[in-house]
Amino acid sequence: MEAQPETGTVPSPMTLLDSVKNTFVPIHREGYPFIAAFAAATLFLGYFSSILFWIGLILTAWCVYFYRDPERVTPVDDRLVVSPADGVISAVGPAVPPSELGLGPGEMTRISVFMNVFSCHINRAPVRGRITRIEHKPGKFLNAELDKASAENERNGLVIDSPNGTIAAVQIAGLVARRIVCWAEAGGTIAIGERFGLIRFGSRVDVFLPSGAVPRVAVGQTAVGGETVLAEFGGTAVTPLVRVS
Repeated sequence: MEAQPETGTVPSPMTLLDSVKNTFVPIHREGYPFIAAFAAATLFLGYFSSILFWIGLILTAWCVYFYRDPERVTPVDDRLVVSPADGVISAVGPAVPPSELGLGPGEMTRISVFMNVFSCHINRAPVRGRITRIEHKPGKFLNAELDKASAENERNGLVIDSPNGTIAAVQIAGLVARRIVCWAEAGGTIAIGERFGLIRFGSRVDVFLPSGAVPRVAVGQTAVGGETVLAEFGGTAVTPLVRVS
């Protein structure tokens, strides 16, 4: 009897490779030196003690997890303001923006996203537009969940000229954080959801919005950077046909 061909399909090596790649979340290059340092310290301590080795291994795994940089699907609609970070909404309401941003003494709508040491710390643009100003201000390292952290902590602010007016995103260092990183440059353009920086290790990002923005989140809600809609404007904004990344 003639052998019948197999009905099953053997996956190609490329398909298997793609599946494996999609399983693992990319690590941002900013984390490589820290991961290497943690790994080296683990090996060194492991030479003297197995307990210290396992503690170091856990800390190294945490460092890898901290610097994860997952892809996000950002809604393409100029009427929307997306979260600049992963974390918990810690404040929604009127507040005066930092004076160094030159936005005046009047109150704007502020939405704060608090990141703990287990959150993804890649920061993303809440709207698209032209970056008109970037200001870094030294300060304290209070608990970023405190309201006064907005005024007293070290911070870095981006002012974005968006289709709905001037919007600011402020990176705020926290109790553990000692380093704010910003890759954006004043004068350049930025797309909604585009990566612009990170903060090590546990911090907060404030978004200041002009009148007309209607908050769509509540305190205590979990936000996903680049995806969760924080606020929405009216129907006068222009929606782009294609997202520029």
